[in-house]
Amino acid sequence: MLPVDPNALLAGRVWRPDIGPCVVTLRGDRVIDITSKSIPTMRDLCEADAPADLLRTTTGEDIGCVEDIVPHLLPPIDLHAIKACGVTFADSMVERVIEEQAAGDPDRANAIRQKVGKIIGDSLSGLKPGSDEAQRVKEVLQAEGLWSQYLEVGIGPYAEVFTKSQPMSAVGHGADVGLHPVSVWNNPEPEVVLCVTSRGDIIGAMLGNDVNLRDVEGRSALLLGKAKDNNASCAVGPFIRFFDDGYSLDDLRRAELTMTVTGTDGFTLDGTSSMTQISRDPADLAGQTIGRHHQYPDGFVLFCGTMFAPTKDRDAPGQGFTHHIGDVVEIHEANLGTLRNTVRLSTECPEWTFGTSALMRNLAARGLL
Repeated sequence: MLPVDPNALLAGRVWRPDIGPCVVTLRGDRVIDITSKSIPTMRDLCEADAPADLLRTTTGEDIGCVEDIVPHLLPPIDLHAIKACGVTFADSMVERVIEEQAAGDPDRANAIRQKVGKIIGDSLSGLKPGSDEAQRVKEVLQAEGLWSQYLEVGIGPYAEVFTKSQPMSAVGHGADVGLHPVSVWNNPEPEVVLCVTSRGDIIGAMLGNDVNLRDVEGRSALLLGKAKDNNASCAVGPFIRFFDDGYSLDDLRRAELTMTVTGTDGFTLDGTSSMTQISRDPADLAGQTIGRHHQYPDGFVLFCGTMFAPTKDRDAPGQGFTHHIGDVVEIHEANLGTLRNTVRLSTECPEWTFGTSALMRNLAARGLL
């Protein structure tokens, strides 16, 4: 679950029975509760002038070893807005076009994939969004009748930035992740998730699973909210790794994510997503999210997108991959650890009941506000 670097500067959240949500850090294999009036929430830690220094020097209560607290892990964010960028990798960009052309029908996807592949080929790889070359590719695709709204945000000047989920609604390591019951074609999306302050500073990162309903979004991009934002459809964790002298944004730019899906039927799927292949730099994505045009007073986290687009057949030839209930999804990156979740229907996952008002009342009752 933890990064390979024993000196990684990590912070997370734990539910302590009879107390509530607490901000924690790790000292070796010990979990230290650092919740206080100055750090009542993860938002307050992230918004400090020098969060990495504060995290390194803050003392607290030893509440056990890492193995003991795993069942009590919460998502490592609380009041942050949860945003996401889509269509940031060439491979997944093509798959979005296929979804749109198939109108969300997995039976049509394989034939369309072959047609699109013959026309587009590798023309999108290495293409800089908004460049003159991108404009020329756009003109070629329009002439072939293959221009798409996904290509507009994939190689055009403006990134796709949407609200993935509501503050306080994400789930963490070990939790169930939810699929809307209407979906029959869906997949996990392993992603790097930036942690960004209200000032626009990228201070750290974690792993995320941007659970996706391919059939729903494929019918219409206007159904993005239904495809992306459902009960337990957003997983992040296991911890935020803060940038310091040993880990920086440049390291994140070289991140190599691996993912394994293990089904109760014996099916396995392996995938990768390399940040070296992203078409928009993480700093650009953050810059397009926050600025004079949009403020986030409690900071935000930002899914950077994925190059993972599963096409391995599972249930029938040509239909590609879709989840089965009970699938275990493990997303790993050496510097960020492992995020593990089990797939359920969103209607069967625990309901989201502990929101912002509940957090404020809990902290006030503990004398932390």
